[in-house]
Amino acid sequence: MQSLRLVSSLLIMLNVSAAKSSTSCFLQRKFHLNGMHKAGDVVLGGLFRAHYFPISPDRSFNSEPEQLTCYDLDVEGLKRAQIMAFAIDEINRSPELLPNVTLGYSLYDNCLTLGVGFRGALALLSGQQEETVTDEKCLGSPPVIGLVGDSSSTHCMAISSVLGLYKVPIVSYFATCSCLSDRQKYPSFFRTIPSDSFQVRAIIQILKHFGWTWVGLLISDDDYGLYAARSFQSDLSTSREGCLAYLEVLTRKKDSAELKRIVDVMKKSTARVVIVFSDEVPILNLIEEVVRQKLTGLQWLASEAWSTAAVLQTPELMPYLGGTLGVAVRRGEIPGLRDFLLQTRPDLHYNNSNENNMVNQFWEFTFQCRFAPPPAGWVENRGTLCTGEEDLQSVDTKFLDISNLRSDYNIYKAVYALAYALDDMLQCQPGRGPFSKNGCATLQTLQPWQLVYYLEKVNFTTSFGDQVSFDENGDALPIYDIMNWSWHPDGRTEVVTVGDVKASVLNGEELRLDEDKIFWNFESKQPPRSVCSENCPPGTRTVRKKGEPECCFDCIPCSEGKISNSTNSLECFSCPEGFWSSPQRDQCVLKQTVFLSYEEPLGLCLTAASLLGTFICAVVLGILIYHRRTPIVKANNSEVSFQLLLSLKLCFLCSLLFIGRPRLWTCQLRHAAFGISFVLCVSCILVKTMVVLAVFKASKPGGGASLKWFGVSQQRGTVLVLTSVQAAICTVWLVLSSPMPHKNTQYHNNKIVYECAIGSAVGFSVLLGYIGLLAVISCLIAFFSRNLPDNFNEAKLITFSMLIFCAVWVAFVPAYISSPGKHADAVEVFAILASSFGILVSLFGPKCYIILLKPERNTKKALMGRNTKGTSEY
Repeated sequence: MQSLRLVSSLLIMLNVSAAKSSTSCFLQRKFHLNGMHKAGDVVLGGLFRAHYFPISPDRSFNSEPEQLTCYDLDVEGLKRAQIMAFAIDEINRSPELLPNVTLGYSLYDNCLTLGVGFRGALALLSGQQEETVTDEKCLGSPPVIGLVGDSSSTHCMAISSVLGLYKVPIVSYFATCSCLSDRQKYPSFFRTIPSDSFQVRAIIQILKHFGWTWVGLLISDDDYGLYAARSFQSDLSTSREGCLAYLEVLTRKKDSAELKRIVDVMKKSTARVVIVFSDEVPILNLIEEVVRQKLTGLQWLASEAWSTAAVLQTPELMPYLGGTLGVAVRRGEIPGLRDFLLQTRPDLHYNNSNENNMVNQFWEFTFQCRFAPPPAGWVENRGTLCTGEEDLQSVDTKFLDISNLRSDYNIYKAVYALAYALDDMLQCQPGRGPFSKNGCATLQTLQPWQLVYYLEKVNFTTSFGDQVSFDENGDALPIYDIMNWSWHPDGRTEVVTVGDVKASVLNGEELRLDEDKIFWNFESKQPPRSVCSENCPPGTRTVRKKGEPECCFDCIPCSEGKISNSTNSLECFSCPEGFWSSPQRDQCVLKQTVFLSYEEPLGLCLTAASLLGTFICAVVLGILIYHRRTPIVKANNSEVSFQLLLSLKLCFLCSLLFIGRPRLWTCQLRHAAFGISFVLCVSCILVKTMVVLAVFKASKPGGGASLKWFGVSQQRGTVLVLTSVQAAICTVWLVLSSPMPHKNTQYHNNKIVYECAIGSAVGFSVLLGYIGLLAVISCLIAFFSRNLPDNFNEAKLITFSMLIFCAVWVAFVPAYISSPGKHADAVEVFAILASSFGILVSLFGPKCYIILLKPERNTKKALMGRNTKGTSEY
């Protein structure tokens, strides 16, 4: 930077040299610049492209170098210079803006060359416009206080580096490189066109709107393309809205091999959207190769540099470029501009050395004439002399076309920004100014750096309704039009505005699109699909493919208990306690609470079996009571039989406590009722067995004493004592470790098993063990009594019933342990019902059969058989 400052200072110093006398000096202006000038109290400078190319002279340096010559007139560039002149003329006529100040201008042609543009900037910076200066101080006309231009980012970077040293404000209308927002390098640079950083964000918003996450990027080989690519990659990575399938650089040279390679890359890629940050020339070279290879099916996204380029909108190219979407500089309107342009007239007195020659060159180019005498090298082989009275309306020229003012409109805003800043500065009240000692700038003493201060605070609205102000980086409030290249069946091409994207202080960045107006160059007439991998639906997560960009991924379903409820989720999230993932894994649902209920088929069947067993017991009891005086009832200890039937009814009914939603009282009651009921039942069977054995012994000589130990009172007492022991076991169990409802999540991940926790495994084991002990004793006694005479054959029935009972409960233990949740309850209910039905059928089935179907056998004689010494009831 220090060396650049030194070089710049030397250039300015060498621009002036003393000669001939001490009272005069000559300005060494050894280069010719095309320009337009108008005097004023304050002069604004401008750099515009009036020609496309320069002709470099011979640089042998053995003679005085020839002047650099520009050729190939750019009518659009001249119109832009005239727009600046119009804006200044409009300001001079305004009674409100700078009422007592006349603005002048000094405009130069940059010839689309950095060297020429840099020379023009130095000429404006030195403020010298005459060949000789007679003032002793070598002062020329007032220097420019601000500069409008240049059109190229590269040119602006070079020129701003020098003008920034002297804090001369430069307001560009077309330089978009985001690098120019660096206030450390370019402290006095401003622009009325959005920077590429916003252009990049605008394009990313378009990608996001249409869901295009897999795109190709082509850039020009200059600062515009390189900085745009850097910003695009950074913003794309930060926003995570997409990935680059490829990045290729387009050169201005027409390298066929390189162009073919780039098109091959585009053909092989699955990306259907191609973004191009370039001007017209590189993209035109590429499209010619695209046409040659017949590469169709692409959706082009154009940067503002070529989004409205007419040179690309030809019948040969539109089959490939039709439907292009692009961002374009905001279109505006300038009332009165056409009338001003029609008033353009040449300078009839200019000569070869006159720098006010841009209009004359345009006149010669437009009307194919020449002025006399012709300037050397500017117009050749034109025989007609120009009169200056030719009618501009009689020719077809782009000079008068004001239908699509975009970058031209930014020139208009740039001039007004400088004018408003100057107006604010001149309205400063002494003693209340922003400068040293609260001072103000005056028209006679103002310095360009003072204008920079006010330019940073500019805020006004144009007649078209656009607000103009600059942020801390010198960038204007950004706004772009969204353009679409429409291709009509009759071959007509039309560039249609289909929306806009803008930034505001209140709402941030906003994209507006009218999709009904968009022309899509596809058979479906719908936006294309451009993704590396299809979106992963909710219920899955993305897993990046190894070695590929993050937009290329596989969709992996979430595991059980985890969900993802958004598209392209990176992770699956665990459900909170009490919830489980839905079958689609896209939401958490309450876990299903399961228990042995009355509504399900298993519970319904067990309930029916329980009620059936209870009903049968009641029927059998009724039959026995009705036939209680018959020999078969009297001969089998009717009272114990009635107790046994009542205990069986309790056994059947207690099974209902195992069905339904577990509650505290059902959990506490179910095992107690089950244990006591079955002990009561087995106690009755045990007493019956012992009575049968006692009666048999009493029937033998000398055995009558055995019956007195098994009388009715002893039978009742035995049943009561045996049952009381079980009741005591249940009481201790309930007091010390009571069963209670428990939500068990160990059996099933997606279900909550609502069960009764037994509380104490010891208590449950003692309860079952006591029942088993009584059952085994009963079975053994009955087994020893199985061979008694026929009239005492109930021992066989008791033996058989006890075998069934023991078999059921021996099988119950492993089945209960291995059955989870409600199935354990079902196993226990089944064991209760099976053992109860086994006892009921085994003991009372034969009796009911005889009573109901074989009444002839229900006699004392039949029961006694040949042995007539038996007793009656026992």
